[in-house]
Amino acid sequence: MLLFSDAALLLALALLLDALVGDPDWLWRRLPHPVTLFGKIIDIADQDFNTPDLSQRLRRIYGALFLAALVACALLIGFLLEAILRGLPFGEIGIVAIAAVFLAQNSLYRHVAAVRDGLVHEGLAGGRRAVAMIVGRDPEQLDESGVARAAIESCAENYADGVTAPAFWFLLFGLPGLIAYKAVNTADSMIGHKTDRHGAFGWASARFDDLVNLPASRLAGLTLVCAAPFLGRSLTTCFAIMRRDAPQHRSPNAGWPEAAMAAVLGVALAGRRIYPGYTVDDPFIHDEGRKTLTAGDISRALKALSIAAALQFMLVALIAALPLFT
Repeated sequence: MLLFSDAALLLALALLLDALVGDPDWLWRRLPHPVTLFGKIIDIADQDFNTPDLSQRLRRIYGALFLAALVACALLIGFLLEAILRGLPFGEIGIVAIAAVFLAQNSLYRHVAAVRDGLVHEGLAGGRRAVAMIVGRDPEQLDESGVARAAIESCAENYADGVTAPAFWFLLFGLPGLIAYKAVNTADSMIGHKTDRHGAFGWASARFDDLVNLPASRLAGLTLVCAAPFLGRSLTTCFAIMRRDAPQHRSPNAGWPEAAMAAVLGVALAGRRIYPGYTVDDPFIHDEGRKTLTAGDISRALKALSIAAALQFMLVALIAALPLFT
């Protein structure tokens, strides 16, 4: 396993590589993305072991067993890749490249910016079309404020589970931790829903994803709050709002980065959300914040995201440099 300082150095390089290059379209048009491979495995298991003739109890057991097997395979792949690469000359370059593939700073920024650009250049129709690529709610039910709010919430939540969480698990356990985390997170996004089909089979995936995201969601909230002074907001006030409103969210983790983002921007997030087939009536996070949102608020959210990611990078770089001072 990588030493902590060595892992921090490789992670800093991976964060930098992802920020500068992201996921090259030319590469993933020719090769399957590793997350896509996880998705295919999860889909096969969902079709084979989550059939209507099974009881809810059996579905829950099968779902837990499948998750355990998925995590075990992901850990094994990570261990093998890391062992092979560390035995090769300049193999650390391969570790950095693989780690960068599982980070999402660049792609998150681009997808959220596309919603802003859609609103600015094509109006509501363009915003709806772009936001449908990153959220599951019904885009036809969204006005301009709804489109902007959905994009900002996605920006905050995906910063936590698409950037901070994979970085956190790589820092602790190297490639095995990173790849296992992405397997769990992908399973949660595909089957961890409270629906008739997935409520039982995806129960273990949803609960385990809550567990592994718990530390990173708080860290993501903290780095987003640290962007407050750069957006004309009080650091202490935003921190207090995050602590107060994060528990109001139905997710034990998403509330932290979303409450931080709401406080930093001075807007209200969450509230009533309409999905295909059902509606969620949640209270607003930062209810006293502005509820009419625009494309300009998405730009401000992207600024907060960039500052938080830069602070996270500097923290990792500082950890990597610690041996120089001892």
